[in-house]
Amino acid sequence: MKTVLSIAGSDCSGGAGIQADLKTLTALGVYGMTAITAITVQNTCEVRSVEAVSPELLRAQIVAVLEDIPADAVKIGMVANAEQAAVIADCLRWFQPPHIVVDTVLRSTSGAVLSAGMEVLFPLAELITPNIPEAQQLTGLSDRTEAAAFLRDTYGCAVLLKGGHSAGADDLLCTAEGLTWLRGERINNPDTHGTGCTLSSGIAAFLAMGLPLPEAVRRAKAYLTGAITAGLHLGHGNGPIDHMYLNRKEF
Repeated sequence: MKTVLSIAGSDCSGGAGIQADLKTLTALGVYGMTAITAITVQNTCEVRSVEAVSPELLRAQIVAVLEDIPADAVKIGMVANAEQAAVIADCLRWFQPPHIVVDTVLRSTSGAVLSAGMEVLFPLAELITPNIPEAQQLTGLSDRTEAAAFLRDTYGCAVLLKGGHSAGADDLLCTAEGLTWLRGERINNPDTHGTGCTLSSGIAAFLAMGLPLPEAVRRAKAYLTGAITAGLHLGHGNGPIDHMYLNRKEF
């Protein structure tokens, strides 16, 4: 079984972060491992509190996992501070996992700041996955093609610029080979909590299986579309998606 390590924050409501990653990895048939960067107090309506783990404890988690079970891919989500980012970068240089996906989750849907100092991780990544506001924040550019190309050229990694904040919901994949538009559809479901976490961990799963990057992105995008379309409705705010829609059956 292929293995994926998720380095991210914990979402006690189960819709995003480590919990969403583990559900995605399990649904797609790979073995998920975790290193928790922070404990968040949140639900579908808001992020109430964030408490980061110490850099030392984060390092200990990553080392304990990877010295025993090597990762075929690593997905990085919420990073609480620059000290954590430096620790993660140091561990990745030491263990050299074959695939690294960085979800540039700078803020939650409710506006809470969730990640800081992530730029040090970008040169180590095979792919980073900013949405439109994150790409604008990182580059100062409003044109999506220019922003994606700037990030690719600056950090030497592929860029999946997600289009969920646009009218058409089309994603832009920018690699050394050029630009590819991945057409999307606007799904009539207001519950999208954890979609970025799900997409990035799905891509990591398919990369761990040995798929080339463009195909890994396409398959993860298809899985995410199905999880949104399944129409799970929980909570009073921006609810979670249905990660296990592929696997549901009666027992």
